[in-house]
Formats: sequence, structure tokens, C-alpha cells
Amino acid sequence: MHTLLSGKDVATDLLPSLQARALALKEKGITPTLATIRLGSRISDVRYEKSAQKRCEKAGIAFQPFVLPEGSSQNELLQTIRKVNQDLSIHGCLIFRPFPPDFDDALIRAALSPEKDVDGITDVSLAGLFTGTKTGYAPCTAAACMAILDHYRIPVQGKDVVIIGASLVIGRPVAMEFLKREATVSICHIRTRSVKAYTEKADIIVAAAGCRNLITADMVKPGQVILDVGINTTPDGDLCGDVDFTNVAPIVDAITPVPGGIGSVTTTILAQHVLDAAEGIPTV
Repeated sequence: MHTLLSGKDVATDLLPSLQARALALKEKGITPTLATIRLGSRISDVRYEKSAQKRCEKAGIAFQPFVLPEGSSQNELLQTIRKVNQDLSIHGCLIFRPFPPDFDDALIRAALSPEKDVDGITDVSLAGLFTGTKTGYAPCTAAACMAILDHYRIPVQGKDVVIIGASLVIGRPVAMEFLKREATVSICHIRTRSVKAYTEKADIIVAAAGCRNLITADMVKPGQVILDVGINTTPDGDLCGDVDFTNVAPIVDAITPVPGGIGSVTTTILAQHVLDAAEGIPTV
């Protein structure tokens, strides 16, 4: 029988230390504060924003949302980022992506102060992750994957890891996290000829492509651990991951559910990074 890697259990375990750190900062006259910048009302963004707000409030972190209406210009977005950069009471900022096709992603990411980049989107944070230097913050989802493995004492060193998805948001950052722990990493992407050839040999699979039922029962084997990072919607409107959970879970040794898996830990890591920023501690 498989082990369900509950992200909610991990988040619950980490919460007391976050609350203690937030209280210690407040006793010094510092209220740790997270700002979010959201353009429009994309359902996935709104859901994550609500989850982040709830997690921050539980941890004792203040929450300040900035919502730009649908159709706002790139310049308006940049002005909002500058406002957050200049506000000394804000310690961390989460910017929801992707942006509209005509926006310059690199320009917008560069506009955010690296000191407030608690989700690891700036080049400074990514450089710290890829070079192993302590500058900036790792993307929260990548860090959440490792936190779940740590909580359940799943070894990484020397393991064969396959990551499905090569984005700068999850795929490549989580690959770096595994490499830091001396795993052997393969990344599959849209041009990979046979994803199954990689998954059936892996010890750990990270599914992060945003494609429902991408990982099926014939692609896995007993003994494997699966971290499902995908967020998709079923025809009935329910949330699901990239893995065909019903048919895959009975085969593998351990798997994260969707919802209730990686996402619960991601918001906790976000809160942790805000506290790190308020304390002036780099985390990469």
C-alpha cells in the first residue's frame, strides 16, 4: 500500500516555528509583511493568493494584496512593483505569472528588488540557486518538494530523479535542489521522445508539466516516489495534478495528492521566506 505524502501534515509541523519567529520580530517592533501583485482574476492565481493569505495569517505575517484590473498595462504593473520596492514595511513580494503575451517577462522580473523576491523569480535569486551561493531565495515550489521529502525521511542522495517539465518556475529550480543533494537528475520536456523510458527507471518522479493524466500506470513501478506539482482542472471542475492518481497510487510506494500535497507546503515555504527577509537571512 502506498504512503500518502500529505503536504498538510508537513505544513502543520512547520507552523509553530514560523509563529515563534514572527512573534520574536514583532517584539522588536517589526511586523513581517508579504505583498502580492496580481493582474486580473485568473482562477489559479486567486486560489493561490487566498491560500497564501491564510497561511501567512496563521504564521503571524501581515498580508497586503495589490490587484490590478484585467487589461492593465505593463507600465502600471511596473509602477506597482516600484511602490512595493519602496515600501520599507513590506519584506517580501509574490508576483503572479504568467503575464499577458505582450508583456516583457524579463523586464518585469528584473524590476522587483531581489531582497523582496521571496519566490525566487529574479535573476539574482536564480543565480544563487544555480551557483550554490547564498543570494536570494529558491522558488517556493521547488523548496516545498524538498521539504516534503525531508519530512517523510525519503533519501535523495544517489537516487535517480526524473523531472517532467523544464520551466524556470519549477522544473529547472527543483533539478538544482536535487543536484545539491547529489542525486542524478534527468529533465524531460516537450521534445523528449519517450518520457516513459525515463520514468520507468526512476527512483523519484517530479511531475510539473501542467498536463492532466500525463503520468499513467504503465509509466511507473513499485518502489517509486512521486511528487505531483501539477495543478489542473477536471471536466467536473475539481482540482487534479499531472498524475493519474487513482491508477498510479496503488503501484508506487509514495505519492503526493492534489490538492493537499505540494501546494500546502509551498505557501508555508513562502511564509518562511518572508520571515527570512524580515530577519535579513538569505536562504539559497
